[in-house]
Amino acid sequence: MTSSLKNLQQADRQGTESADGVVDDLPVPQRILISGVTCDSFKISWETDGGGERITHFFIDLNKKENKSCNQFKHKDVPTKLVAKAVPLPMTVRGHWFLSPRTEYTLAVQTAAKQPGGEYSVSRWSDIIEFCTADYSAVHLNQLLQKAEAIAGRMLPFSVFYRNQQRAYFQQDPSPSRDAQCRRMLPAVKDDSGSHGSPISGKLEGIFFSCNTEFNTGKPPQDSPYGPVRFQVPADLLFNQNTNIYFGDFFCMYTSYHYVIVVLAPDGSKGDVFCRGRLPALDRSDNRFLTCTEDAGGSPSFRHAQDVILEVIYTEPVDMSLGGVADISGHQITSLSTLNAKKDPSCKICNISVGR
Repeated sequence: MTSSLKNLQQADRQGTESADGVVDDLPVPQRILISGVTCDSFKISWETDGGGERITHFFIDLNKKENKSCNQFKHKDVPTKLVAKAVPLPMTVRGHWFLSPRTEYTLAVQTAAKQPGGEYSVSRWSDIIEFCTADYSAVHLNQLLQKAEAIAGRMLPFSVFYRNQQRAYFQQDPSPSRDAQCRRMLPAVKDDSGSHGSPISGKLEGIFFSCNTEFNTGKPPQDSPYGPVRFQVPADLLFNQNTNIYFGDFFCMYTSYHYVIVVLAPDGSKGDVFCRGRLPALDRSDNRFLTCTEDAGGSPSFRHAQDVILEVIYTEPVDMSLGGVADISGHQITSLSTLNAKKDPSCKICNISVGR
């Protein structure tokens, strides 16, 4: 934090101390320690130099780092200040604010003594510290998974994965996600679209593919949000018995469409190692979103969920000689693009009880 921001925040807090109560010689919290951070809770402890027998309450002032003077929570009437009875430390803070996952906060503490008339005498504010909340845990992701499974719908057959891009992507100009000389598509870090707490955003490297089909034709749609040129590859080259599949996210973007992200990672690959322990693993032949099975003759068969838009992240480079590139005849529907799109925090279908 810059010194100017610290000074402004300290000035704001000093300006509110008269409203909190009379500043006296109560011990000021020092050496504050934040631990046990989750996406919607944390533990806090500190030390004081004597005088603790007078303390009856703790005041904790929390703000998003992005805004020095007020929180930007959905509910504007939620106070930034928590008043808690003095308890043994560390104290767990949960549910008092609408904490967002993976968000930077600033925090300061003061001790207080409740007077007979109901007013408080308070210490000076502590130094300001910073911390960041965590990603969704496995518990939270499994809650999200259950919500996604509830609306996935029946499974439809498909035979290819496809990726649409602008024409320049497939030409010789180099890009971070293309090796033009070797004709390979390369993994790139996933953007910040979707659920704010998803562990894959800004961390997992992969290549986005689609597999949804039109109900009446059984073929990929001719419209795309991402470009008029399409690379298409047989499904079994990316998804087979050596590929692990993981649930990554479930979200919408203020529309009736819901998106599910699944990750395909070859067994033992860098992407597979990343996903293990972070994402719920799915049974490749028996899940509600994307399946790979074998018929009686040993030939692979593939199905995708009908009622969600699947975004598939493949974690390894893909040689373009494995498939073909062609123009599509439809339109580029940019409104369906999920690039850096934010999740609707008010949707009851795809939100869980924590964060956004």
